[in-house]
Amino acid sequence: MKTILTITGSDSTGGSGVQADIRTIAALGGYAVSAVTSITVQNTLGIQAFHDLPADIVKGQIEAIINDVQPDTVKVGMIRTTETLAVVVDALLKYRPHHIIYDPIVTASNGDRLMTDDVVRQIRQRLLPLCSMVILREGEAERLFDCTSLKGQGNGRVRSLVLDDPMQHGLINSFSSALAVYLSQNEPMGQAIEHARKYVRTLVARKSDLSGRSSQLYNEFLEAVQKHYRTNRDVAFYADCLNVSPRYLSQVAHRISGKSPKSIIDHTLTEALACQLRTTQKTIQEIAYEHGFASQAQFSKFFRKQTGMAPSGWRKASNGSSKASPSKASPPAPLRMERGVITDRD
Repeated sequence: MKTILTITGSDSTGGSGVQADIRTIAALGGYAVSAVTSITVQNTLGIQAFHDLPADIVKGQIEAIINDVQPDTVKVGMIRTTETLAVVVDALLKYRPHHIIYDPIVTASNGDRLMTDDVVRQIRQRLLPLCSMVILREGEAERLFDCTSLKGQGNGRVRSLVLDDPMQHGLINSFSSALAVYLSQNEPMGQAIEHARKYVRTLVARKSDLSGRSSQLYNEFLEAVQKHYRTNRDVAFYADCLNVSPRYLSQVAHRISGKSPKSIIDHTLTEALACQLRTTQKTIQEIAYEHGFASQAQFSKFFRKQTGMAPSGWRKASNGSSKASPSKASPPAPLRMERGVITDRD
């Protein structure tokens, strides 16, 4: 059983990063050892934050493994700092593994750049010339690495392979790990690439991406807002009701509706207040107390902020006209549920 060292970041979802490397290497009969470079705050909605481990910790991980186990195949993935790059390059130059596969993690799934221009430039100058193969995503080769897509052929400087097939999250990561395994088994590069492609095709056939509960949670959030908007406008209250963090609730709301939970709550309340002003003879003070405001002044301040008009002005403007609208553009109409599917209101 051949040992393969992966030097990369951690993916909390397990779809990519060191978790996926270990899974792929083990599935193909190799033994995975690892050095983690970065820890992500990540879920099915994407990456929210990074913690790049100190370079000396990364160096310590690499040296501890290489000195003891001496893997002759190394796969390199996420490197985000010049300091980490320096210790990785130094280790590769010192220990000279037989195969070095580099799978650059340049952009997140949402398109955010994960490397600075300085890191990219130093990777091009220092790391790429050491690699047996560089696996690139379509659109990144010329723009970021000055590598030509050679479909597995060498150009005298950097041997690179551009994968232009649309792939699910983590599949290019799995391809690179599989390639490392096959190379460690002394397969020629062309044969190893073909075997790695076949392995990834089997993953596509059976892969079921981890999916979160964002759509279900969003619908539950809308239901909770309809139930509690009169008495509570605090996002943390709704997050507690749904047993999630306010941060996750905010991610879900932004992903599905493009709006924050607070704006959804406030819009729901504003619609109810406007309806009361337009269709009842209740005083503004009565409406304020009925909807949880401590005073008429607090209600007026909130309503003016949302609509651009004072409650009394809104009532006068809308009196006798069902088509009256505030001077300030209202948010889009709220969403309703239809058989559990989020749809625009007719």
